[in-house]
Amino acid sequence: MNKKLEHRFVKLLETNQNIVHKICRLYTNDKDAHDDLFQEITIQLWRAFPKFRGDSKFSTWMYRVSLNTAITLYRKSKRQIDTQDFESISFKIKSEEYDDTTEQQLKLMYDAVKKLNDIDKALVFLYLEDKSYREISGTLGISEVNARVKMNRAKDKLRKILNP
Repeated sequence: MNKKLEHRFVKLLETNQNIVHKICRLYTNDKDAHDDLFQEITIQLWRAFPKFRGDSKFSTWMYRVSLNTAITLYRKSKRQIDTQDFESISFKIKSEEYDDTTEQQLKLMYDAVKKLNDIDKALVFLYLEDKSYREISGTLGISEVNARVKMNRAKDKLRKILNP
């Protein structure tokens, strides 16, 4: 590939890399797995970039490629032996004036979302990113009505997980 295309890709990736980091956090349990998934998503984005026509925003296309890569690897990893994740062990020393309520709530939410199936996970992620149902449906390749129905079901599942 030419240098101009490479430069454009790197610039777009740098600008939108938080999308990839958020997806990695959702589909992994530790830093090494996060880094591995980030690298794999970057490779898949680079391989697919020459085919990016600009019909949608780069970020929308990036969501689609990143989620598809994460879901594919997540499904493959389910066939492997589960190990204990590093974040479940807390080594933090807390100062008295530190209020970690928001952090704990976010952790509970992430833990609950991780229990959803891969499509529901992607739906919730895009919803929390303030994507419209039109954008969600375009990213996931489903109808807008289907996205709304699936989102309502995912919300119900999360309610049951968070408030058993």
